[in-house]
Amino acid sequence: MKEPVALTTIGENTLFRRDDVFVLFGELFGRGYATGLVDEARKAGMKIIGITVGRRDENNRLRALTAEELAAAEANLGGQIINVPLMAGFDLDAPAGQPTPTDLLAALTIETWQEDKLDQAQIATCRETGTARFRASLAEVMAQLDPLIPDGKNVLFAHTMAGGIPKAKVFLVIANRIYKGRGARHMSSQALIDSDLGRLILQNFDEVSANTFAHLLEASAAIRARIGRTGGQVRYTAYGYHGTEVLIGDSYRWQTYTNYTQGYAKMRLERIAEEAAANGIQATVFNCPEIRTNSSDVFAGIELSLLPLLAALRKEGAGPWVDALWSQCAGLLQDGTSLGQVLQMVTDYQQSAAMQPYYNFTDWPLPNSADQVEATVGTSVTITGLHRDQKQLISDVLSHHVVTATGQLIFGVAGQPSPQPPVLWLNHDLVARVLIARAA
Repeated sequence: MKEPVALTTIGENTLFRRDDVFVLFGELFGRGYATGLVDEARKAGMKIIGITVGRRDENNRLRALTAEELAAAEANLGGQIINVPLMAGFDLDAPAGQPTPTDLLAALTIETWQEDKLDQAQIATCRETGTARFRASLAEVMAQLDPLIPDGKNVLFAHTMAGGIPKAKVFLVIANRIYKGRGARHMSSQALIDSDLGRLILQNFDEVSANTFAHLLEASAAIRARIGRTGGQVRYTAYGYHGTEVLIGDSYRWQTYTNYTQGYAKMRLERIAEEAAANGIQATVFNCPEIRTNSSDVFAGIELSLLPLLAALRKEGAGPWVDALWSQCAGLLQDGTSLGQVLQMVTDYQQSAAMQPYYNFTDWPLPNSADQVEATVGTSVTITGLHRDQKQLISDVLSHHVVTATGQLIFGVAGQPSPQPPVLWLNHDLVARVLIARAA
């Protein structure tokens, strides 16, 4: 994308009705964007079907859910789960008797990882093995899904797969230095990307966050054709991240978390949606505002892009609900600290010299810098320390509301009868207007 395409209106679903089918392509875990979209599908009366990524046994072999695990997962989803393991990525895959990529990483040390070389031929073999495993399991999932979708029903496939960080001890240390390291502990994200370790990780990110979407589009072609022949329509959504617009001073401006290493895979995800749209498939990637999730918590300071939503809510209309939210958030701060002071800290951070190189959309994703990490992590640590309880943060409250708003916005776009753009940005202005309208 040469420039972000913002969603500017709050659409209403006019396509999906009771007994249409919602397919969650990714397991529903804890905190995350998917919860809001599942809630919208449930309110519309859609039949909800999910999948599982499976679990690993004590020998790291992939397995289906046990009866107890399946019952818990279906209760959490509020629908049926097809119990075929669809774990994406290839970090634990290899032909029988050969080392996996994770095995290869065991030889790396914090002192030598930048120079250490990995067996690229073996990695390629493992990638082929993992992709073949995933595609074979996906074919079985589609075979079980097909009879669950009646002719003529509308179908919404919601892709939620993301991630792909190998479970290697050395990377845990590196990640802490890249995303949290200040001063002498700072480490360049570009150093990771330029290493064999980084190249492996980027490949795995592609397989998990992007290529799974392409596999879904291909594997569901027969269902899509049958539904089209019998009077229904099929839509696909996916969650991207490519920065979003938030209030910086008095105006909305594109910004991003730095360094978002998965950004390369998210851009590949966008290209897959664009190719699908060119072939007449209704697929849209939604670049959502930053929130705190189980996976995003590794990125220290990501909540600094979330806090300006409080100011956006007042800019877009305010009212009793917004006042109550401000009071709730203010109550999470220590005595003597106001929300105004916190938001001023965020504004000072946004407008600092260290952050100015990072507001150019076409340069994304830029590597981190020592000054930028110091500003990001330092501001984050300071603001977190101003809370009464560091387990009850303003960013958690706001994350919940962003999930609700993005669920409504995505469902509204997917539920339009006319074609929609393949890539859209959901910015703080529209998120604020959705929340205010919901409270009216």
